[in-house]
Amino acid sequence: QLQFVESGGGLVQPGGSLRLSCAAAGSTLGASAIGWFREAPGKDREGISCINLRTNFANFAYPVKGRFTFSGNNGENTVYLLMNNLKPEDTAVYYCVAVVGSDGFCTYRKNPTAKWGQGTQVTVSS
Repeated sequence: QLQFVESGGGLVQPGGSLRLSCAAAGSTLGASAIGWFREAPGKDREGISCINLRTNFANFAYPVKGRFTFSGNNGENTVYLLMNNLKPEDTAVYYCVAVVGSDGFCTYRKNPTAKWGQGTQVTVSS
């Protein structure tokens, strides 16, 4: 069963940056595509970005496009999400999970064999 460990969250002021890590519980991620999701209080969990690890095709949802990017992906056991120009509305628990990826792309559909991790809290506040 695929499950990852998220880290790197914290408290940051508006306009600041954070780098989230998505690490394999074992030696490798074992997935062809990874997605980042977030869940804010009182809201549904939403997909915000995904990457196909074999082609490096990446997608970013409108709320984070231009501010978030994948950084330092070693392709083996850790994927990093660099979040710049953070806004209060980015406050949420962030999760990474294996997603369905085919034809070199990625989707926001969770891989049926994947399990959600504990997530990492990101709080943007002055």
